[in-house]
Amino acid sequence: MGGVSTQTLPEVDTRPEGTDTTGDDTPKMFHYVRKDKIAESAVTGTMVVALCGEVFPVTRSPKPGSPVCPECKRIYEQLPGE
Repeated sequence: MGGVSTQTLPEVDTRPEGTDTTGDDTPKMFHYVRKDKIAESAVTGTMVVALCGEVFPVTRSPKPGSPVCPECKRIYEQLPGE
């Protein structure tokens, strides 16, 4: 079985009762998701599933130094290399 390719993506909370953003609509942390799902989600708005289980559409790209979801990072570090 081949390795899993991932990229860090933002967490987007679509629930109306709360948001996971700072006051300027910037995500607080970014998640790891499969690379092959990023473009599809960005173009069509389909949902992606992060390694930690969060589900959201791709709406932003992380900047260098952006905080990463600790659970996604833990899972990613346990994945076998390619």
